[in-house]
Amino acid sequence: MTRLDWEDLPDSVRAAVQDRCGAVVKVETATSGIMPGVAARLHTERGSVFLKAINADNTAAFLHTREQWASRALPAAVAAPRLLWSDLVDGWHVMGFEYLEHAREADLSPGSPDLHPVLATVANLGRVLTPCPAGARSVTENIAPLQAKGKHLMDKDALGDDHGLYKAALDGLDLAAVEGDTFLHYDLSPSNLLLTPAGVRVIDWSFAARGAAWVEPVMLAPRLIEAGHTPAQTEDLLELVPAWRTAPPAAVTGLVALWTLFRLYKAQFGPQDGRAFRARAAEAGRAWLRFRLGVV
Repeated sequence: MTRLDWEDLPDSVRAAVQDRCGAVVKVETATSGIMPGVAARLHTERGSVFLKAINADNTAAFLHTREQWASRALPAAVAAPRLLWSDLVDGWHVMGFEYLEHAREADLSPGSPDLHPVLATVANLGRVLTPCPAGARSVTENIAPLQAKGKHLMDKDALGDDHGLYKAALDGLDLAAVEGDTFLHYDLSPSNLLLTPAGVRVIDWSFAARGAAWVEPVMLAPRLIEAGHTPAQTEDLLELVPAWRTAPPAAVTGLVALWTLFRLYKAQFGPQDGRAFRARAAEAGRAWLRFRLGVV
């Protein structure tokens, strides 16, 4: 992660931000998240705002522009911080979001009181985000990098005894099954699910896309396993999300395989500072995949 500080922004960009929100008197750079650029709480003379900024030449800038679009498209019924303003200033994309006071990352571990509010939030997203707002990108665009990284590992025969496991899962995947008319967050992790005094808030819509509603709980499930649930317990919890109950089994298993392969690839070849957490995520995905394929 290449996280920048407020002081790293050009003077002209900092001046434009302060024209929007007032003079900045203190800055707290976010310590979680993996996206490059600036992510920080700005304490200003008018109150707090959460700033995101990235150079337009950065390869991840498209994620900022997608989040900007998604934040404007979200219905009021979605529990998410509101985009207050956005600008393009001297080659920098900047966005100011409502700051969530007294927020913390969701605890997804067994027995956590956060579990049911989180799952209720996921279920509600499937309801209020169907039909999808016009202009959303297809979820297949998000899945394409997973396919590419998975193919690399498969072609290099880099999976050892698990090669057949992934092949069996991917052979049953028909990508037509992920198509649909629900607006998906696509990246529900504990760091994107914040508990506030007002309830769960879903942040960081950088990967928002249009697809089948069941994709959302499937993307959450490995996080539950990583937090300590068994795969069987995880699928029991997913029953609380109506979209999960209609998910096509073969497509679920194939998507789990792609999700896991991508994290295996990043654990081997990604930035050094992210390899350990990618490996933990991959192990959770592998455990779920083995469970779904009946491998002891």
